[in-house]
This record gives sequence, C-alpha cells and structure tokens, in this order.
Amino acid sequence: MNILDPLGWAVVWMLVGCALLALEVFIPSGGLLSFLATVALLGSIYMAFSRDSTTGMFFIAGALFAAPLVIGLAFKIWPLTPMGRAFLGTPLTEDQVKQDDPRRSLVGKQGVARTKMLPSGAVVVDGQAIDAVSQGAAIEPGQRVVVQEVRGNRVLVRPLRPDELAARPAAAPGLSTPLEDLGIESLDDPLA
Repeated sequence: MNILDPLGWAVVWMLVGCALLALEVFIPSGGLLSFLATVALLGSIYMAFSRDSTTGMFFIAGALFAAPLVIGLAFKIWPLTPMGRAFLGTPLTEDQVKQDDPRRSLVGKQGVARTKMLPSGAVVVDGQAIDAVSQGAAIEPGQRVVVQEVRGNRVLVRPLRPDELAARPAAAPGLSTPLEDLGIESLDDPLA
C-alpha cells in the first residue's frame, strides 16, 4: 500500500485541518486559520471520496465529529496556557469572594423598611441604607425586617414575625440618646 494513495492523503488532510482548528484558538488570526482548516477538511473529504463513496461518508462523519471535539479540547486547554492565564486571570477562591463582600455579615440582622417594597426597595440595617428585595409579600415603610440571605448583589429580606418582634435586642445608643448619656461634651462654642 502506497502512502500517497487517496486514503493516505485523506488522513493527512484531516489531521492538518484539525491542527489548524486547534491553532485558531491559540493564535488570533482573524479567521485565516479557520479558513485554511476548512479547506484542509474539505480536501480530506474529497480525497476520501476519490477512493470510494463509503470511505467518503466515513470521512464526512469523522470531520463532523473531530472538528467540534478539537475545538472543545482547545478551549479546555487554553486557560492553562500562559496566554490564557494572562487573558482570563486567576479565578477567585470561594474564601476570597466571601471576604470581598461585607454585606454577607448582614445575614440575620434586623432593620427597618425605608420605602415600600414591591418587591424591591430600600431598608436600613445597622444605620446603613441598602437596596433589598422582599422575599414574598409587600413590605410597608417603617415595618421591621430581617436579612435572610445575600446572594450575589441581591439582599433578600422578609418581614419580622410577631414572635420575633418581642425577642428583638435592645436598641443600641443612637440619635434618641442625650449627648450627656453618651459621654460627648457639648458642641457649644466655648469662646462665645
């Protein structure tokens, strides 16, 4: 069997076409490598059909299977290459993601609805205004809420139940406490 018979050329052109498809993922060529890969795969099919039609049909099936497989494998390998790491960066670990979002510490804390929530609106938790989403029914302004969950950039709240209202902690010293009780000196001008 001579390696230069049509079957040998069909195999060579199939391998060249698959290699060019893989290179297209790693080397930005503006589609030139994809065009050459298509020409090589079509040449492979033509050479297979010049041997006989059954072989040609097998090469069509092989090209339809091999092309997506090669492209998928190339995209799977690409993030592991230096160019892929430079382009994509390193992914954040779960601990880094949790540390970066200070809103996660709000889960379980109580607050007050600032606006009507149908289902989204503003709530005040620990003196901080936060955009939140109600976890069901509408919430009226001034109604007490509890932070249920922080998912992505969404803070989910629900109204406090009557049994939770009685068990809420005492309010921290704030605007309703006189200055003398807080240990802060008068703000009057001493030179006047």
